[in-house]
Amino acid sequence: MILGIDVGGTHTDSVLMQGRNIIRKSKVLTDKSNILKSVTQATEAVARPEDIKQLQRVVLSTTISTNAVAQKQLDKVGMIVMSGPGVSHKDLPLNDRAVFVSGYMNHRGLEAEGVDEREIRELKKQFAERQIDHIGVVGKFSTRSPAHEVKVQSMFAEQAKHVTLGHQLSGALNFPRRISTTYLNEAIWSLHSRLVDELSTYLKGLGVDVPLYILKADGGTIDYQQSRNYPVQTILSGPAATIMGVLPYISADKDSVSIDIGGTTTDIALFADGAPLLEPQGVQIEEHKTLIRGLLTHSIAVGGDSHVQVVNGQLQIGPERKGNAMAFDGPVPTPTDALIFLGLADIGQKDKAAKAMEAIAAQLGKTTTEAANAIVDRASELIVAKINEMVKEINSKPVYTIHELLEGKKIAPKELLVVGGPAPYIAQKVGSMLGLPHVVPDNSDVINASGAAMARTTVELNMMADTEARVLSIAEEGVQADIPSNFSVSDLIAVGKQKLVEIARKAGAREADLEVEVADCQTFNVIRNYSTTGKNIRARLQIKPGLIKSETN
Repeated sequence: MILGIDVGGTHTDSVLMQGRNIIRKSKVLTDKSNILKSVTQATEAVARPEDIKQLQRVVLSTTISTNAVAQKQLDKVGMIVMSGPGVSHKDLPLNDRAVFVSGYMNHRGLEAEGVDEREIRELKKQFAERQIDHIGVVGKFSTRSPAHEVKVQSMFAEQAKHVTLGHQLSGALNFPRRISTTYLNEAIWSLHSRLVDELSTYLKGLGVDVPLYILKADGGTIDYQQSRNYPVQTILSGPAATIMGVLPYISADKDSVSIDIGGTTTDIALFADGAPLLEPQGVQIEEHKTLIRGLLTHSIAVGGDSHVQVVNGQLQIGPERKGNAMAFDGPVPTPTDALIFLGLADIGQKDKAAKAMEAIAAQLGKTTTEAANAIVDRASELIVAKINEMVKEINSKPVYTIHELLEGKKIAPKELLVVGGPAPYIAQKVGSMLGLPHVVPDNSDVINASGAAMARTTVELNMMADTEARVLSIAEEGVQADIPSNFSVSDLIAVGKQKLVEIARKAGAREADLEVEVADCQTFNVIRNYSTTGKNIRARLQIKPGLIKSETN
């Protein structure tokens, strides 16, 4: 059995699953001040003592990190950046919060300028005076050699509460994004670390030895203890959970679009021939462009509880959520009130929904029924417009899925999947406007929890072999090793597969799900004096993203 839990801003959803089947499901209110309580209540709502004994895994998706960034509830971080020459500091992110210091590696991972220890010691004093004990360290080519980052970390070992090193978060070459990624990781480290501690208490309370995972932005999972050092990977795990939840309902032979209609926003995702699309460079949250591998989603500030008002004689839906629908004693009219008044949703107090529609109808000069229909139509139109905009934007550049780059691919959705509370009532309207058949999956109200439950563990590895220098670098691991001059592409991939499987096992991957993919591989000749003196071989390998194999669940 598998227990899936999605800790949302309003509700914590849970499902108990046998294979791909949901045995029981539940929603409980999220207590933001006591996540342990919410997770425990969600567990007790679906799992009996005899079920707990049969659990094989627990998977959690959470909006905690995402909300912390959105609400700017972040720790102060002392950012130490080694940029070297050729980069203007004003063009780098967080330049007003970072301290730029001496020392840099060149593009091949060779030291061009050493770290100035006196400079770092002076920085330690400044950070101590300012009570900054969270540190981020980023060097421009640290993925080729992490020696400078490691040295600075060692100098802060006794003073800092925690230090994040840029090379450990991603092996991709993008210095500005690595700075932002390192900053966010350290800024939410304490928050996430407290969550990990609470989950340890939760596991002890269960009384069974069962693996517990947290969902990442790429739709894969990571062992919760391992996630302590990489909290930034859990940002945007909520939308990723939705995508993994709808994946079993997506046709493998056609392009699809899914929408998740929540209380405040609607999240949109696209699928190419059954595979979710990927952010090729990394996800962006607020103003921060990161290197965090993540599934491609767009959001629009239209949801079931969006504030409906009349502005200059025109209907306006969102972007704010003032509270619940008036049918649930909320303060302002919402699309949910319109659905209830029209008899499309049999929930809440219909008399209060009618009052909400009367207020809007009076301002529009329409009947209450006309006003309610206009609200549903307008909400649907906004969602459809966002979908069309997203398709157009994606088709203007290369299409990446979680498995590969699709050269020349143009997305043309042939089906619509709709999940979330208002899904059964909005699906037909949106589908009709798009000219697409629609599907509302079973148990769509807890799709995030089931998506988290079924996600497999994913890890990736970026490697570079320099046969002239006879050095192999494994970026995320900060490892360098000697290689012979005849080291080949196949040698690099063989080493990578062995190392990737080792890392995946540590992250909690099951043996049945250890499918390795070569996501990218490139070879460049090293030329000196008009002659080829070696090769620069680069490869990115990953554990194939997707759903766990169900036969052994």
